[in-house]
Amino acid sequence: MSFAKMGGGAIDYAPCRYGKSRIAFRGPKKKLEDAYVAFVGGTETYGKFIPTPFVSQVEGSLGIECVNLGCVNAGIDAFLAEPAVLGVTQHADVTVVQIMGAQNMSNRYYKVHPRRNDRFISASQMMQMVFHEVDFSEFHFNRHMLQSLKTVAPERYTMVREELRMAWSARMKLLLNTIGGKVVLLWVADHSPDDEAATTELGRDPLFVDRSMVDELMPLVDDLVEVVVSPNEAEGSTDEMVFSEMEQVAAKRMLGPSVHGQTATALTKVLQGLI
Repeated sequence: MSFAKMGGGAIDYAPCRYGKSRIAFRGPKKKLEDAYVAFVGGTETYGKFIPTPFVSQVEGSLGIECVNLGCVNAGIDAFLAEPAVLGVTQHADVTVVQIMGAQNMSNRYYKVHPRRNDRFISASQMMQMVFHEVDFSEFHFNRHMLQSLKTVAPERYTMVREELRMAWSARMKLLLNTIGGKVVLLWVADHSPDDEAATTELGRDPLFVDRSMVDELMPLVDDLVEVVVSPNEAEGSTDEMVFSEMEQVAAKRMLGPSVHGQTATALTKVLQGLI
């Protein structure tokens, strides 16, 4: 693994914005004048700690401009709230949408930050009534809050999980219909959407999303690319990543360069038939 010293040797993400977007994306900024492929997604699409993320690798393979609209820890809400970003996708030749977790979006139980979707903002009155013994002022992140609910009241916690699953399906359909045009869904994770244990527990993203939820979206897209990482690949995923010693814990939770290479190869094959 690589450690980039604080203040020197770190990756230059060249942050940029498109139109009036409030979110800064990974650059370099694209001109959007000719044909291009847009990539919408979370941390994996952004390529946190990855020198050459799969978006850049696909661009090199296809020879067509690829716009990285990945946002670290993003949920669906981050993109639906950005008309400028949706405009970029609507004018793309193809848009790749990474399947993101269901926990990072506002719903009937709790509200998340509009751009930093992993941040917990507040619990609704319904949430406070259902979990009357919980002090929600203690939480800053959705996953921490959900883990606490599961510990305190596992049966009532399942109500929140099911709400998130339903909200995710509705929000994804809205996103896909808004983008329009040619769309490819991307599943990249250390488990398959068929893995029932992984899709119901508080593990790695995409949290709570299973095969039935993905299947509901298939009439709205042109293809689905699945990249499932083996346990050995997940354990060695920090090889060739660039991060500081302070970022080591965060880096270990992410999928590394070898997975980005696999993803780029799989996406390139599909995109060649759509462009």
